[in-house]
Amino acid sequence: MTRIDNRADNELRPVRVILGYQSFAEGSALIELGKTRVLCSVSMDERVPSFLKGGGQGWVTAEYAMLPRSTVTRTPRDKGEGRRQEIQRLIGRSLRAATNLAVLGERTFVVDCDVLQADGGTRTAAITGGCVALYHAFHNLRKQGILPFLPLNRMIAATSVGVVNGNVLLDLCYEEDYKAEVDFNVVMTDKNDFVEIQGTAEGKPFSKETADALLSLAQQGIDKLFKIQKETLRTLS
Repeated sequence: MTRIDNRADNELRPVRVILGYQSFAEGSALIELGKTRVLCSVSMDERVPSFLKGGGQGWVTAEYAMLPRSTVTRTPRDKGEGRRQEIQRLIGRSLRAATNLAVLGERTFVVDCDVLQADGGTRTAAITGGCVALYHAFHNLRKQGILPFLPLNRMIAATSVGVVNGNVLLDLCYEEDYKAEVDFNVVMTDKNDFVEIQGTAEGKPFSKETADALLSLAQQGIDKLFKIQKETLRTLS
């Protein structure tokens, strides 16, 4: 099968991460994954949710939104609330898995992930770009003496994989995603641990062999994303 953009089955779309895309955020990054573009920015708030008050621990959370014309036709701003909530919880869980919350003090770090253009993989791009933006924020705050050391224990990245017309494919664009027979979103650490696996059969159930093949392919793609993240962050002094 020839993919719509002529990629190999195990090939990511072109990836670019622009560090410090916004001037006023504690940290920020724009991630481009093919035609998908997500702006990730980090804001620090000197308080924590009520269930953490008095414990000396910080919090990392996320908000996710798609601009009305990020897709082919306009999407109203208040549409898809359930999907939005599900995705931002996924992003928040993923980033907390990388963070030493005890080092933050009673502060909340909000990672805003705004989809400027969507062509599949927006949630995985938000996680990958959000991790870079969070690292950027922690780096800046450590330089200012606000944080004692960098509280990011590991890097986090994510990608999609799926079965389309019987073929196991990495990093699905929208045209592949909407007709996939099996669709996975995979989040991993740079220690080769899984943070989250979301897998769905859109038609008939899939086998363990298919799941293993998808997870192996996802790991290959995520390894490449870690290299891009680290190359991006190498510019920090």
